[in-house]
Amino acid sequence: MAKRPAEANGEEPEPIKNRGRPMDVDDDENEAGEFEDEYEDEFESEDEILEAGVDGRPDEEREAEEREMDAMQVDQGTFIPGRHKLSPGETLAPDLSTYDMLHTLEAPWPCLSCDIIPDNLGSDRKTYPATVYSVAGTQAARGREKENQIMVMKMSSLSRMERDDEEDEEDSDDESDPILETKSIPVGTCVNRIRAHQTPQSTSAKPPITLTAAMTESGNVLIHDITPHLVAFDTPGTTITPTQNKPVSTIRAHKSIEGYALDWSSLIPEGKLITGDVSGKIFATTRTQGGGFVTDTTPYTGHQGTVEELQWSPTEKHVFASASNDGAVKIWDARSKSRKAAVSVQVSKTDVNVLSWSHQTSHLLASGADDGEWAVWDLRQWKPSTSMSNDKNPSPVASFNFHKEQITAVEWHPTDDSIILVCAGDNTLTLWDLAVELDDEDSRDTAGVQDVPPQLLFVHYMEQVKEAHWHPQIPGTILATGGSGFGVFKTISV
Repeated sequence: MAKRPAEANGEEPEPIKNRGRPMDVDDDENEAGEFEDEYEDEFESEDEILEAGVDGRPDEEREAEEREMDAMQVDQGTFIPGRHKLSPGETLAPDLSTYDMLHTLEAPWPCLSCDIIPDNLGSDRKTYPATVYSVAGTQAARGREKENQIMVMKMSSLSRMERDDEEDEEDSDDESDPILETKSIPVGTCVNRIRAHQTPQSTSAKPPITLTAAMTESGNVLIHDITPHLVAFDTPGTTITPTQNKPVSTIRAHKSIEGYALDWSSLIPEGKLITGDVSGKIFATTRTQGGGFVTDTTPYTGHQGTVEELQWSPTEKHVFASASNDGAVKIWDARSKSRKAAVSVQVSKTDVNVLSWSHQTSHLLASGADDGEWAVWDLRQWKPSTSMSNDKNPSPVASFNFHKEQITAVEWHPTDDSIILVCAGDNTLTLWDLAVELDDEDSRDTAGVQDVPPQLLFVHYMEQVKEAHWHPQIPGTILATGGSGFGVFKTISV
């Protein structure tokens, strides 16, 4: 992300508008001067010149200086969160050459949580324009809680970035304004976390049933069937009835205690949900064959603070993980009659806000904490009844403190177990490649930049970014939400 100087008249640049894309910024043209060879008469023979290097110095010395100069250029031209601050009148401008797609869309209120809904448009899609179905929950201002809603969304006509060096042959009809269509479900309370789940119907001719679970500020968990809302996007003239906007189930097991954590199991098609609250209790809810929901009233207990995150194992049907502001991550067996964790590890001295379980390598778990550190853990090193003392706790296989504000989201790439996205309170979404080693040839340009790990692949700036997800059917595409609305983008690096 590059810094854009203030305009000469002191006015701020025009902000990005809804459904719009930022425009290219023309760089000042530099006039080329004549090159003067200061070593023209210093060497008597061609052999001496070749031995000393093109500028009269040994190659190693010259290359070292070039790397240092490159690092300085990156340092001066790139905004690095935690190290740089904007001067009065400065704004950030994206380097559009690094994006394959970039769109911003506004919402009536900030949405702190969102989820991507799988569709029937095909897998591994690489053509444009793109279409994304998603769901999000709003956080309206105090005193206006009744305006809160669940937003079922269809984002379409998401075009590819224009390329000056490419001919408009295949993508000539792809350039159009992005379209955001929404179906609103009134909920009357702030939505802290929302997740979607799809379960197949009895006949393949019918679309899968799409359920959403919303953890609310009121302490209730609202489950909606949004299948009619999704169908309405692609069926002209369809209207949503008030009955279809009502929850199919309301989980009241938390007894009006606010919560932030919930997750559907991907291995139980009919639907199984876990939810956690600020008192440290976790409840499991199962969908019955008749379509109803039953909540086990005996909670899983053990955390000494708020359950911040819950996530089912991608490979073990009865195993899930939890994170808490007590600094611990726990692994649970849902079948346990004691309702106690099988493994508990103190992974941070601060709140552990988020988790992500790798779908490609199931023994890898990522965590993100309030102090800005995020880490990757090998669960094979976690043993039952692990002591909570620091000297006996396992160490992460990788950890990074590049971000100086709280980590608000982490998520592994769906098909590459070395790529991970991270959202933080410094208004950035970063992409990381854990396969990069310190001595890799490709990492030398960034190795000289202070506090920038070579594993850092990309930095995307987004005001108050809270959560982001990889699209499972459009490789490399990310949907992010925050205080400024939604962002849909794809970088050329992933």
